[in-house]
Amino acid sequence: MTIKKTEDFEISGEGKAQPWSHTEWFSIPQRQGPDSGWETKAKMLYSEKGVYFLMQCEDQTLTATLQEDFANLYTEDVVEVFLWTDENYPFYFEYEISPLNYELPIMVPNRDGTFMGWLPWHYEGEKRTIHATSVQGGEKKSGASISSWTAEFFIPYALLRPLGNVPPKKGTQWRANLYRIDYDNDEYKTWQWQPTSGSFHEYQKYGTIVFD
Repeated sequence: MTIKKTEDFEISGEGKAQPWSHTEWFSIPQRQGPDSGWETKAKMLYSEKGVYFLMQCEDQTLTATLQEDFANLYTEDVVEVFLWTDENYPFYFEYEISPLNYELPIMVPNRDGTFMGWLPWHYEGEKRTIHATSVQGGEKKSGASISSWTAEFFIPYALLRPLGNVPPKKGTQWRANLYRIDYDNDEYKTWQWQPTSGSFHEYQKYGTIVFD
């Protein structure tokens, strides 16, 4: 997948910034759990400072009670991005964001399936992500009936150092995957851009993004 370059822009959580009109949505198929019929789609852009993501999730119920950053967000409704920037080393970055706009950014060393997430140190200034969410068709609170929710976020290159191939330049390739988890009616459902066989951490199966 080719990622277009942009000037930096403000994030609202609604994906209404003009640069998003310059790139197309791509689908993230549901691959696990009872078929919901809900669409999950995403867009990506990059700038001189970092990578932008926009993810939109059709839904019926907002299942999100956690109200702090760095919590186990994957146990409730969430979207996730994994960035494996350098295939020479088994290290990658994982980012999670909930519908209530709480985040989990971690660096993951993964040696033959044994992995552990490490939280960022001095997570401030240029290292901080920028993120916002919005809810359509209902209230932004746990248990609300809704029609969809949207996450918009920016991951700065400063946070990804010292991973290789950072910052990218024209022609740089990264491996990546994008996911969604939903827990409506206590039914575990997942959406995956590139399919894995059970763990989101099967980084050898990630797709490839190319910076234009």
